[in-house]
Amino acid sequence: MTPETARFLQNAEKHLERGHTMLGVHLNDDAARAAYLAAFHAAQAVIFERSGRVVKTHRGVQSEFLRLTKDDPLFKPDQRIFLSQAYDFKAVADYETGSAELSAEQATVALERGRGFVNAVRRALTPLEPA
Repeated sequence: MTPETARFLQNAEKHLERGHTMLGVHLNDDAARAAYLAAFHAAQAVIFERSGRVVKTHRGVQSEFLRLTKDDPLFKPDQRIFLSQAYDFKAVADYETGSAELSAEQATVALERGRGFVNAVRRALTPLEPA
C-alpha cells in the first residue's frame, strides 16, 4: 500500500471517529455526512492504489470507484453502492433546511455502513500474508 493510499484511509478513519462524536451530541445530519466523507476518502484510496490517479469530485470518485470495483468479489453489491447512496446524507447536511433532518437511528446506520465500507476497502487493499 502506498503512503498516499494509507493517508486516504487515515482520513476515512478520522471521519468515522468524528461521526461518532457528532452522534454523541445529537448532530445526526453531521454524523451521517461524516459517514459519507469516510467512504469518499476510502474510495479515493482504492482509486489511487489501482490507477495511480487522484479524483477529487464527488461524482468522479463515485463513478471511478464503481468502475474499478466492477465484478470485484471483495466488495458486496450493497457496499459498492453505499458511496452513491450516502451522498444524500451530505446533501441533507449541507443544503436541506427544515424537516429533512436525519434521526439518530439513521445516522447510526450510516456510520455502521460507512465502517463496513472502510473495512472492505482496507481488506481489498491489504495484501495477504504468504502461507
